[in-house]
Amino acid sequence: MNIRDTNFDQSPSRFKGKIITDELAGSITRVEELAYILKISEVMSSQVKTLNPHNTMQDVLECMRENRISGIPIVDQENQSLIGMVSTEDLIRCLANQDVQSNLQKYMSTRLVTVNSFDHLTEALKLFAKTGLGRLPVLDEKGTLTGILTKGDVTYGLLRALQHDYQEEEVRIYRASHLFEDIESDRTSLILRYTIQHFDFTNGGAASSKIKRALLRMGANAQLARRVGIGTYEAEMNLIIHTTNGGSIHVEIEPHQIAVYAWDNGPGIADVKLAMQPGYSTATEEIRELGFGAGMGLTNISRCADEMDLRSELGKGTHLTMKFFLTGEDVVGEGYTSKSKKESSKDDA
Repeated sequence: MNIRDTNFDQSPSRFKGKIITDELAGSITRVEELAYILKISEVMSSQVKTLNPHNTMQDVLECMRENRISGIPIVDQENQSLIGMVSTEDLIRCLANQDVQSNLQKYMSTRLVTVNSFDHLTEALKLFAKTGLGRLPVLDEKGTLTGILTKGDVTYGLLRALQHDYQEEEVRIYRASHLFEDIESDRTSLILRYTIQHFDFTNGGAASSKIKRALLRMGANAQLARRVGIGTYEAEMNLIIHTTNGGSIHVEIEPHQIAVYAWDNGPGIADVKLAMQPGYSTATEEIRELGFGAGMGLTNISRCADEMDLRSELGKGTHLTMKFFLTGEDVVGEGYTSKSKKESSKDDA
């Protein structure tokens, strides 16, 4: 979503009355996420120009012109409580009547729509959409005026938050991609460990997604990260579907290779050679109805990995090893972009 194209009449109300499914959740943009995270106090303008009931419309005109603003909160002189608002529309009515010397109370609006500083930005967006107003006074916990929020403030606040996100991600990527630099040892590696639960379809694919994201941050190119991600996903789903008690996945990342180990304690594979054939599956009808068990998992693993080793024993469990080799200067964690042997051979061809 382009922030300049943000529709205050629709976002984030497009989710109103809907069940947030995985598909709908996947369509939520970062801008919409931020609207649910940011507090109004983080976005509003805290330097507010105010007037009191004793001021005239001439004062309103001069204040708007000097500060280039389109609305002024009117506060009580004694307790600073908000009692009204004067907008450019009110000023235009006054000018049409040639009445600038009159007291501003004659033109100010007392039917106020306000927001709380501690509310999330979504509350303000709903009010902007519902009322069509261009600005909202912001009150603190005591009901005292503490700021003002305009649509421009919303846009600027979201831009700042996105920029902060981007800068943090750049720092994370830099640190991760230079992880192995200046480390002296006979063997340097980073090990990621994940526990996979049996029949946990809710979290199916979570480990492989985290691994893929980690590799991208460490400088791996998208193609390599994708192949590791696919191979790990297939292993992860096999642990969820075919094991008795789930299993474990360990990923060892070294400057010259990435090794993925997946293992469980049962029930094991009766015929490994047969299991490697495309389309062969021992998945139950229940699993097939869920869209899994097509019998392509091990085939996809063998296609993605540079090297694959599968060992299994009935009643004891299965051990799977995948290796993805990196060549020459193409390493992960030392500030370079990675390329596997398979990719190198394709490029050379």
